[in-house]
Amino acid sequence: MPPYQRHVFVCTNRRAEDNPKGSCALKGSEAVLERFKEELHRRGLKGKMRANAAGCLDACAFGPSVVIYPEGVWYAGVRVEDVVEIVESHLLGNVPVERLRMKGTTGALPPDSSP
Repeated sequence: MPPYQRHVFVCTNRRAEDNPKGSCALKGSEAVLERFKEELHRRGLKGKMRANAAGCLDACAFGPSVVIYPEGVWYAGVRVEDVVEIVESHLLGNVPVERLRMKGTTGALPPDSSP
């Protein structure tokens, strides 16, 4: 069994500003990661859930990109303002935030995923 109930990976890949692929870091992903860390700590979830920087998730065009495991739910265009909603709805309530789901992804919550 993994040591964390949920693991949040935030792409913090950085490319040159003129790179046609873009990059999550240039779209604010580092601030998104810090907000996830702050929110998990504030709610006493440190040790149960973890937020980490990830290298390129190959989805910078949709960034900032976030993927949550073990269920493999991908989010696109995540802003700092979205973090509390993701924590409350997905991480604590087991309901993914559909408006932020990355199109074409199929990750789903397992039936026994209570934190």
